[in-house]
Amino acid sequence: MTAGLIAGKLTRSGAEIDARAARLAGGLARLGIEDGDVVAVMLKNVPAFVDIIQGCRIAGTYYCQINWHFKRDEAGYILGDCGAKLLFIQPDLLTEISSAVPPQVHVIVVDAGAERNNFETWLAAQTGYAGPPRTPRGHMAYTSGTTGRPKGVRRLPLTPEQQALSAQVAKEALGIYPGVRSLLSAPLYHSAPSSFAQQSLLQGSLFVLEEKFDAEATLALIERHRIQTVYLVPVMYVRLLRLPAGVRSRYDLSSLSFVASTGSPCAPGIKEAMIAWLGPVVYEAYASSETGYITVMKPQDAARKPGSAGRAVGQAHIRICDAAGHELPSGEIGTIYAHQPAYSDFTYHGQDAARRAIERDGLASVGDMGYLDEEGFLYVCDRASDMVISGGVNIYPAEIEHVLITLPGVADCAVVGIPDEEFGEALAAQVVAEAGARLNADAIRTSLAERIAGYKVPRRIDIVDALPRDDNGKVIKRRIRDTYWSGKSRRI
Repeated sequence: MTAGLIAGKLTRSGAEIDARAARLAGGLARLGIEDGDVVAVMLKNVPAFVDIIQGCRIAGTYYCQINWHFKRDEAGYILGDCGAKLLFIQPDLLTEISSAVPPQVHVIVVDAGAERNNFETWLAAQTGYAGPPRTPRGHMAYTSGTTGRPKGVRRLPLTPEQQALSAQVAKEALGIYPGVRSLLSAPLYHSAPSSFAQQSLLQGSLFVLEEKFDAEATLALIERHRIQTVYLVPVMYVRLLRLPAGVRSRYDLSSLSFVASTGSPCAPGIKEAMIAWLGPVVYEAYASSETGYITVMKPQDAARKPGSAGRAVGQAHIRICDAAGHELPSGEIGTIYAHQPAYSDFTYHGQDAARRAIERDGLASVGDMGYLDEEGFLYVCDRASDMVISGGVNIYPAEIEHVLITLPGVADCAVVGIPDEEFGEALAAQVVAEAGARLNADAIRTSLAERIAGYKVPRRIDIVDALPRDDNGKVIKRRIRDTYWSGKSRRI
């Protein structure tokens, strides 16, 4: 049976969730949504998201989660690209993107603030799915690539053998196991929290879902519900550690045995402080939407291997290669290739050539650079793709640059990740003005905020005379990053 749910003031048993999921699957079938189709979800962490996750499993459909910060063009691209037949969305978000919703996409509004709303009315009118059994598929995550346009990662269904391996990886990387009581406040539109929620609902006894993270509220929930596993990211660590000592000591956290973290590297000092407070319960994983979970850094190894992403989890295989594809010895930096047998094969939806381009000898790379030490611990040193991870959120600079260059008076620009104590990385833009133009950083930010999600707007904007370029005219981003990372002990 599905885990019970607590979301704010709402409590539902596993049996209630199962009944709602069956009706949702029946409703999808009556809308003509078939095995292997895609349902889009643009919601915050509301209870309906749980109904959709479980209902899509029964219906055999992918659910494609869309970042609710996205503006019209960003959300419209994903809706069109993924081929969704249905969109579940909150009313305020629909107002923002309504003109970009393809006409063939059916829309169901989820008003979490109303007792009766379109979603609840629609769901109440449905009967349970009664067709032939369908194969569960999970989410279809979108991840940025070398072109700056996100690509949909679409996996084949798991075999029974992979299901068993996947459950073991979930235990080691996420702390999810049969009967666990878990807590999540990270946004479900991200791949890792989505996976955490799926496994919690499938295996756990209680799943506590918070709409957004609040440091002290998280401590109170751990105590009240005797939470054993919680998913956090480093920016949440920082905010928890900023609580006064008297507040932190007020709560009984003795039930906590696993803090799962992935998606953003954690500064060694922050991890050390968390372990000193909570004990050896803080685990860090290295993963991607394409490869799944590849390594886990156990708290017992954190002090002697600072900065490492840990060792291979489950049956994962890792290889470090040079530009020619030759495997490198331990200690030498190269491109990270990996394969996790616990997950089925995947493709980039509609971009098979891009999928083939990242594979070598059955292993895939998302462009990360790193090395393995003599004990097999992985160290991630750089991102060849220039992607920035800020507070656990993947941001592709090319997308921001494409908007920046269209602003009046902008002749050239580049966006890079810079060090940030709270978020791990923040965004900085270097902008070159056209001859005779006078640019203002605040005005640039205002213009960007009207066209892209707020978290993509660079925190720092520097007006410069020129950008460093190589002989082929390509911007040398490493040189730009060096001006911000100089003197830092940690490099990304």
